Amino acid sequence: MLEPIIRENANGGKGRLIIQPILSEEEMGGKCRLYARVTIPAGSSMGTHTHHGDGESYYILEGRGLYTGDGESREVGPGDATFCPDGHSHAIENIGSTDLVMMALIIYSGK
Repeated sequence: MLEPIIRENANGGKGRLIIQPILSEEEMGGKCRLYARVTIPAGSSMGTHTHHGDGESYYILEGRGLYTGDGESREVGPGDATFCPDGHSHAIENIGSTDLVMMALIIYSGK
């Protein structure tokens, strides 16, 4: 198992994130930058950031979040998926009282 990554105030967000990589960069063969289970504790968030040369998808497993893509926000919960394409920005905040748990996949755009 790969070592978890703890990110404090990720992209200017609040609190911390726990990123548990599923595959190593070598296993992803240059196609993806990240494939991980991400836990955002209650009261924490990942701040707004723009993707350059890649896109990112979230698949929500547990909890409630407020996802913002290009300035438009919507609530997300278990079973919801999001996608932020190359050149666009997004953020996510835990708005529940339990952990927000999601799968994150960052795929190189190939441009």
